[in-house]
Amino acid sequence: MFATLVALGALTLLAVTRLAADVVFLAAMVVLVVVGALPLEDALSGFGSEGVITVGAMYVVAAGLRETGAVRWLSSRLLGRPKGVRDAQLRLMVPVAAVSGFLNNTPLVAVMIPTVSEWAKKHGISVSRLLMPLSHAAVLGGTVTLIGTSTNLVVNGLLREQTGSGLGLFVITPVGLAVTVVGVAFVVVFAKWLVPERLPVAQKVADAREYSVEMTVAAGGPLEGKTVAEAGLDRLGEVTLTEVEREGAVVPGDLHGVLLQAGDRRHFVGVVDAVVDLQRTPGLTPAGDQVFKLEGPRPDRILVEAVVSDSGPMVGRTIKEGRFRSLYGAVVVAIARNGRRLSEKVGEVVLRPGDTLLLEADRAFVETHRNVRDFYLLSAVPDSSPPRYERMGASALVLAGLVVVATMGVLPIVVAGLLAALAMVVMRCVSADGARQAIDWPVLITIGAAIGVGRSLEATGVTAMLSAELSRIGADDLRLNLLVLYVATAIVTELVTNNAAAALMFPVGMAMAAAMDASVVPFAITIMMAASCSFITPIGYQTNLMVYGPGGYRFHDFVVLGLPLTLVVGAVTVFLVPLLWGG
Repeated sequence: MFATLVALGALTLLAVTRLAADVVFLAAMVVLVVVGALPLEDALSGFGSEGVITVGAMYVVAAGLRETGAVRWLSSRLLGRPKGVRDAQLRLMVPVAAVSGFLNNTPLVAVMIPTVSEWAKKHGISVSRLLMPLSHAAVLGGTVTLIGTSTNLVVNGLLREQTGSGLGLFVITPVGLAVTVVGVAFVVVFAKWLVPERLPVAQKVADAREYSVEMTVAAGGPLEGKTVAEAGLDRLGEVTLTEVEREGAVVPGDLHGVLLQAGDRRHFVGVVDAVVDLQRTPGLTPAGDQVFKLEGPRPDRILVEAVVSDSGPMVGRTIKEGRFRSLYGAVVVAIARNGRRLSEKVGEVVLRPGDTLLLEADRAFVETHRNVRDFYLLSAVPDSSPPRYERMGASALVLAGLVVVATMGVLPIVVAGLLAALAMVVMRCVSADGARQAIDWPVLITIGAAIGVGRSLEATGVTAMLSAELSRIGADDLRLNLLVLYVATAIVTELVTNNAAAALMFPVGMAMAAAMDASVVPFAITIMMAASCSFITPIGYQTNLMVYGPGGYRFHDFVVLGLPLTLVVGAVTVFLVPLLWGG
């Protein structure tokens, strides 16, 4: 009884407060251990489960693909020029769903949000029409393979622990593919009425800080030989191409038709996020050679915003004269001054107090110079490290190897995932520090603690009692039992995280299968689909929360589209699973 109260208390706290899921479930687990309702070894076993370890490994694999620019490159090739909103949604959802089948959907959406936002601005489409479909496409696509979402890995890990054997990489594909096709079609067809047109929370304001930045066209790069228009440099959203300089002279006339040549200097003005995108654009490199004189490879550096103080030694001097790189071990890549557009080259700007500099520096720069009086303020720009484009092929090879090994069953999925993560680091697709930072530790803590709470419920007979009640509703009909399990899991996953819901409901599914003397596989797959496909609220899935602010959505916007989509996914799941595994 006490275990039930603790579990209900945890669910209630998550539903009515803003407490983090990892904190709530960890606290619940500790309370159960203290009162003796959960043995310590059972509580800690969740953190060492195959599901938790595999999820952590997949975060590193995803980081390797992201850091090498593979996801950005793929999205730029696939999105193209839409004919309208519906065409844009289709162009977006199909490739995102396909990629999500092999790449954890949370980091995929994180990479795609700025790309989609920029794409929407270029083509005059409200970003709110695209970001919710982006999230839902990533979730749907994650159901196609075992490694598509952490929820599948958690359930499969629990299944291996309970039965001694797990599922193959593509065992769930027939159901997942059907769910994805029907789900994407539903969104594209009905989005006109169910997806709202909203203004994002963060709108560009009239006095937004604009940086002046210079970039050079790289020799042999993907931009050389293209016009400004063909390269997309005239459609960069919140950054404007103001000038093209060639061999020391400004190129006159309309910039749209200018053919890009190696060594051309491009002068841009834009907000910091747009400047970061410029730094990450293949074929563009920072003007001058100062950046390349810094120690260490560029992908190991970050961008830092620094406001010049009135006591700094650089005031009244140009960046070249002050030997900025020698003095601070950093390079100025862009400058902002009270909204003014600076006509001078970056190195020739005479610095004034209050100028905001965008610096490229090593990761320790902010801590090292935090108390230096030369700057009023120092802050690192998130996700600003230049991609490791030269390692893109290596990251794709690692992912392909993971898929082949997992498909052939040569190694268990957890071992294959760990090898792939290690290969990403060894092949320098992501640094060791980057790999550690890529792992979403709160998610892993939530999963591990939720597994512990679930085992407490199982040991005290709560899951057996709940499964008996659900089985009573479903009688002896497998399809009806799966429907009841799907509905119960779908409700729980909207209250807590998808992984926690899977961990809590898995013992219930096991007990329902035992009561019917049926295979546990259809119950496990139903839990995968119900826990993963959390569309009804923005708090039910991480990707929903990620698009909530940038899309300017309201809470009920998710209900309007998510409720019917959840019912559609449930109908497909409950129809197909008994057909495939009913015998």
